[in-house]
Amino acid sequence: MANKPSIPKGTRDFGPDEMAKRNYIFDTIKSVYALYGFQQIETPAMETLQTLMGKYGDEGDKLLFKILNSGDFLKNAKDEELLERNPLKLQTKVAEKGLRYDLTVPFARYVVMHREELQMPFKRYQIQPVWRADRPQKGRYREFYQCDADIVGSVSLLNEVELMQIIDMVFAKFGIRVQIKINNRKILSGIAEVIGEADKIVQITTAIDKLDKIGLESVNAELAKEGIPTDAIEKLQPIIQLSGTNDEKLDTIAKVLSNSEIGMKGVEESRYILDALKKTNLKNEIELDLTLARGLNYYTGAIFEVKALDVQIGSITGGGRYDNLTGIFGMPGLSGVGISFGADRIYDVLNTLDLYPKSSVTGTQLLFINFGEKEMNYVLPFVAQARKANIRTEIFPDSVKMKKQMAYANAKNIPFVVLAGDSEIEQGKVTLKDMESGEQTLVSSEELISKLGL
Repeated sequence: MANKPSIPKGTRDFGPDEMAKRNYIFDTIKSVYALYGFQQIETPAMETLQTLMGKYGDEGDKLLFKILNSGDFLKNAKDEELLERNPLKLQTKVAEKGLRYDLTVPFARYVVMHREELQMPFKRYQIQPVWRADRPQKGRYREFYQCDADIVGSVSLLNEVELMQIIDMVFAKFGIRVQIKINNRKILSGIAEVIGEADKIVQITTAIDKLDKIGLESVNAELAKEGIPTDAIEKLQPIIQLSGTNDEKLDTIAKVLSNSEIGMKGVEESRYILDALKKTNLKNEIELDLTLARGLNYYTGAIFEVKALDVQIGSITGGGRYDNLTGIFGMPGLSGVGISFGADRIYDVLNTLDLYPKSSVTGTQLLFINFGEKEMNYVLPFVAQARKANIRTEIFPDSVKMKKQMAYANAKNIPFVVLAGDSEIEQGKVTLKDMESGEQTLVSSEELISKLGL
């Protein structure tokens, strides 16, 4: 017997029900992006390795899927190089392309290549799969989707305000209660500067981030373990224990950072964003969180992260401001700000909370039973009218036993079935059966459409 086929580890098949749910997620996000004037682009699944390599650090380079050159991919490799078995040396000889690791680097490449055509500021969104040669585990896949939106060519903080509104609107549409966390890279730099440990910003923020899990005493112990002097740890205490409203937090941190120019700039930017958002009636809470420190090597201003309040899961959206997106491709000085929705985690949250609207996951709404050629020819105009009215309609293709056709309707959760025999043909009508209640009604074409509420 032939071996059963399989798919690569870290990848998934999505059946019709899963695709209906995923399309609901993507369509909802797309609709909100469009409301704010974002335009969709797509980039190829593969990029040149010259574009990809060196953009994600040494670890990121190792996680790139490389594509072997077509034809005789070994023609440029010498025997001694093959015997040496050095993958880094060999890859330049056998592979020129790779699968994209994220959507950000391809977007940077796109902006540089098409800069003469783009109207600045350029507001783009992109929803496509990315690939990482990571070790598959629960919630971590080798192929997954990113849903990015970026504004480049503008330094206005109004862009950050609008991205927060987009996040709020998307999750309000999903019915997911979230907390939107915001911080600023400049504030973090200012904190490290005023305590005299500017070179240990990563260690400081990593330790502070564990406050909820391990408590204040353990955080201070971890800071000491990282080589932070006692007096510097003392200066950090008002920041670690920061509480109150967003305004009160900003007032406190402004006092701590009063002698740091970059720190005060971060306070000023955060205050502008938070004050502007007060006027927009957000449905979800936004919190200034000084422990938020994602993308420290990448972000230069505001940092965002979104957590679901009713499900224990990691960040479901993130983003921030960056000052040199295209510098990696020789076009320095182009500032931007962006967000990325985690479609796979949002999918899990919506499943856990059972928040999918019935209409979004419903497939066929109406099935016409096939009793034979005469009956089929009779119902074809009814089928056409139903589809014209945007009712998702099928006609069973084969004239088989009615029991089999009804089983098909039940298996696909089709809510209504139409039957038409000699009696219905004589009256110029059809019988509409509600599959849930079992109720049957004799209806005309117009009544059929009206009954289905469309």
